Formats: sequence, structure tokens, C-alpha cells
Amino acid sequence: LHVRSRRQRQMCIRDRFGMSHAQNLSEFREALPTIHAPGLNIMYGDAMGNVAWFATAKLYQMPDSTNTKFILDGGSGKDEPLRYLEFSENPMAINPTWNYVYSAKNQPDSINGRLYPGYYLPENRAKRIVSLLTPKNDWDQESVQDMLIDVTSSVNAKVVTNLAKSMEVKQMSKTQIAVLDKMNLWDGDNQLQQIESTIYHRWIYFLLKNTFEDELGTHMFQQLLDTHFHKRLIAPMVAKENSVWWDDVNTPDSVETKTERVNLSFRQAFQSLEEDFGEDPEEWTWNRVHTLEHGHPIGQIKALRSFFNVGPFPVSGTREVINNMYFNYDDTGSYHVTSGPSTRRVIDFSNVENSTSILPTGQSGNPFSQHYEDQAEMYIQGKFRKMMMNKEEIIKTQESLLVFEPVK
Repeated sequence: LHVRSRRQRQMCIRDRFGMSHAQNLSEFREALPTIHAPGLNIMYGDAMGNVAWFATAKLYQMPDSTNTKFILDGGSGKDEPLRYLEFSENPMAINPTWNYVYSAKNQPDSINGRLYPGYYLPENRAKRIVSLLTPKNDWDQESVQDMLIDVTSSVNAKVVTNLAKSMEVKQMSKTQIAVLDKMNLWDGDNQLQQIESTIYHRWIYFLLKNTFEDELGTHMFQQLLDTHFHKRLIAPMVAKENSVWWDDVNTPDSVETKTERVNLSFRQAFQSLEEDFGEDPEEWTWNRVHTLEHGHPIGQIKALRSFFNVGPFPVSGTREVINNMYFNYDDTGSYHVTSGPSTRRVIDFSNVENSTSILPTGQSGNPFSQHYEDQAEMYIQGKFRKMMMNKEEIIKTQESLLVFEPVK
């Protein structure tokens, strides 16, 4: 095991060396076939206008009858890989005709006639990226920055459209109808003062709970919510009129329908929001439930939380948008961000020294440094700062200097 891990480290160093010292696209590509780690999306761009995307890893072909999402029989010999693919068969795009490359952990298109099985995220972010890039060909640094902080999901808006078709308006109060009308006009944006995001996620949580918990049980249902799978099933599920999942197995004398599940979930969501924030829906704004706090291990101690943790901040965005501020579903109705962009960068290859970036907190990990959290507010507000890219500029603008000297 030690020899194997050392060999892997050596290969990783070689791969990185080859990529970082490549002088052109051809040399860059030559370094990629030896990367065997799963799930790495490698992006390439250069000052000559070349762009490329490569899915690395040692992929393999399974028998057509094998479903890799199920537990496989390791003793039968029928569920073994048929062969490892050549790197040329991996998903990739090199200077495509649409003139851009992207990756949002979505299911990639096939280049050999079959889809590649994998643990992918839903299409939401990928669709939004394509919808923004396709109609525009005059991108500049500012417009790219705006795209990086985009918080709109057309998929979520489509989900609401499908849910609304099942709503029984005659059974709703005037306030509920007004809320539903507002949801029907929603374009999927997720800003701090909007109520649509709050209602949407509360509604979806109850719909998932009412649909799957009776079959799975409480523990297994919560485990489902911890997977990518539940994210991918939301949009396809609400588009289905008929499904065995709509029925509640705890009521053997009746068979529940999609309409019943959707209306029950809406009423439960509405009631829970009234209990949490009052009867005026205009008070159910996203900033009251969606927050970001950068935790520190010592900050887990309540008395030290304010000294070591950064935040909490109300934050725009949501799950599966470009500015992906992810949170878990549970019965609290609060959406504390658990992951998001670890950095945002815009690199102008025609003027690299004019590149911009932002970090979630600050450059220093020392809680007593002035740079521990000096970028946190800018990050929340979707702002960027100029990157220092040459020695002269760094020396000229330095506010503090950390010097490491050898022991004499």
C-alpha cells in the first residue's frame, strides 16, 4: 500500500508538472491520460483563443445489462467491467463550434454513442450557463463577474409551473391564491428580499417528505436528502402525473394521487411559514432563512463563536444556481449554507495583470490578522478585488509583510 500511494503521488506530481509547464494545448493534453483520479474536470484556455474541457480518470465500460446504481454481484463475474476506455474516448470538448467550455458537475454528452454512468448533479446550473453564454458574444470582465454571481434557476421556475397545474384553487384561501399567483410569475431568481425562494424550498421539502418518507422511513428518507440523487429527481418527479410514489402506503384503503400530495405539501408549507414568520407572506423573505456562517473549530464553543466564526450573513443564491449556496433540507425550515464557491476568479488572458478574484473570508487563517475576514462582506455582496500579479505592484501596495527567516 505504501508503494502504491507513493507511486500515485509521483504520478500526480508529474501530471501537474506537465500541465503547468505546457506551452500549448497539445502539450497540455499529453499530460492528462495519466490522471486516474475519478471525477476531475480539467479546463484549458490560452491567449491564442483555444479553449478545452477534459474529463479525466480511468473510465471503464460495463455490460449493457448492468445498472451501476444497484448493488452488484461480485461473485458472478457478470457485473465486471468489459474494458477500460482509451483516454480519447473520455468526455471532452476541444475548441467546440459553440466557442466556450463549461462544467457544472452535470451529466456530460457522449462521444461514443452511450452516456457515462456517474454521480452527477442536476442540470440546473448547466442549463443556466448555456442560456447566458449562447446569445452573447461581447463578453468583458464585468459581465463575466456578473455571471459568476448569478442566482437564477429556470428549472426551479419550471418546477413551480408543473406543481401549480395540480393545485385545487377552490380549496385555497385568498392569501394562498395570491401567493400561488406570485409563484406562477417567478422566474427562478433568489434575492434576499424575495419570498418566492422561501416558499419554494419549504414546499419542495414537504413534497419530498410526503412522497418518499412513507416508503423509506424517517431515517432512510433523511439519508436520501443527503445524496445528489434527490436533487436530480425533483424536476422529473413533479413532471410525472402518475407514479407509485404518490401513494401513501400507510393508508391501505386509499390510493393517493399527485394532486393530493402537491396540495397537502403546499398547505403544510404555508402553515409552517405562518407559524415561523407570521400571517403576512411579504414577511417571508429569503434573508430570514438563508444564511452563511464560516465556522472555525474553536468557534463551535458558544462563548468563542463571535471571535472565531465569520458571520452569519443573510446571503442571496440557493442550491444549484451558478452562485451555488448549498444547504441541506430538514424539518427546521432554516437554510444554513454548508458549501459554496471557495473562490471566484476572472482571468483576462489578454491582460492577466488585470485579473480579479474574491475569497469567502480573507487571505489569512489567523483570527487576529486584519486579513482574516476582510473579504467576507465583499464576497456576500458579489464584489471582486484586483489580483496582485507582479512583484513591483505587490511591494508598492503592501500594507503588511510577513517574513520567514531561517534559524541562525
